[in-house]
Amino acid sequence: MFTHVRVASSDLEKSAAFYNATLGALGIPAGTVLPSVVMYQHAGNRFVVGTPLQGEASYSNGGTIGFVASKPEQVDAFHAAALANGGTCEGKPGPRPNVPGRYAYLRDPDGNKICAVAFS
Repeated sequence: MFTHVRVASSDLEKSAAFYNATLGALGIPAGTVLPSVVMYQHAGNRFVVGTPLQGEASYSNGGTIGFVASKPEQVDAFHAAALANGGTCEGKPGPRPNVPGRYAYLRDPDGNKICAVAFS
């Protein structure tokens, strides 16, 4: 259904360090640096972090991008890596009411809301 998901970055180098660490905790390889973007590819999916074509970087109010974790320990590692690399906590890792799995919600250095989810 999707070809990719993209978020904006005001500092591509800082974003690459953040996402290399947080996505690396989920077993996703480091991003490929291209002009004005860093592209992450894994299991047929693409996640792109790039400088905006118009104006300053901003985040989606109400938007969240969820990444799959294969086990609950990866959710915790994702959360720890995000906090160690400039992310901010949007809720400690753990279960959420009325939904299965273990979740961790964060914001990247530009305010984009992301989460990791393990359903096992």
